[in-house]
Amino acid sequence: VQLQVSGGGLVQAGGSLRLSCAASGGSFGNFVMGWFRQAPGKEREFVASISRGGGSTDYTDSVNGRFTISRDNDKNTVYLRMNSLKPEDTAVYYCASREGWQMAQAEYEYAFWGQGTEVTVSS
Repeated sequence: VQLQVSGGGLVQAGGSLRLSCAASGGSFGNFVMGWFRQAPGKEREFVASISRGGGSTDYTDSVNGRFTISRDNDKNTVYLRMNSLKPEDTAVYYCASREGWQMAQAEYEYAFWGQGTEVTVSS
């Protein structure tokens, strides 16, 4: 499975961005999809995940209510809509896939990873 991430960039605090992650080489509908991020000098952390059909989502507390994960299984793509961005959201954002139905937050649960895209939020 190959994951291609796009949509990062520079945005002012309070602004919005939408990240996309296009999958190829596998059965997209069989994968739980997740977004992770790694801020400068910090470990990579879980951001959000979405179930295979899109009916269930999970968010880390710091983005709950501001970020929305969604997926289009016809387009083999998962999205992360980020609103009300804060400087502390500055990080490299990665998407990842996990075969099976169970949701997960741990990195080791995800077998395939995209290349990451930088998001910089200026104050």
